Amino acid sequence: MAVDLLVAAVDSAHHTVQLLGLDPSALAADVPKPTSTAPPGSEKFLKVLGWVLWGVTIICVAGVLAVAGKMAMSWSRGDGAEAGKGLTMVMGACVLAGSASAIVAALI
Repeated sequence: MAVDLLVAAVDSAHHTVQLLGLDPSALAADVPKPTSTAPPGSEKFLKVLGWVLWGVTIICVAGVLAVAGKMAMSWSRGDGAEAGKGLTMVMGACVLAGSASAIVAALI
């Protein structure tokens, strides 16, 4: 459904560009292309961002270890299914943290 709406929006925009007699390639030429050079003064921000990344990595590892311990204790009691839900949440957080930069790059 969402894909159909997106296709309809793109078709409508393309049709509008044709009706106005505009050249789509000329419109795309005006879009600025960012450089790969970081802006001045961003070194401190990138340093803090690196520290945050290390902190998130440590938290994710600690979460996996905590869930593993909880699973081991639950398994000995015969209730291992409940700890599996916690593992799913921790692994989801790990995947989200690990792919955060790729997600942002895809959206920009």
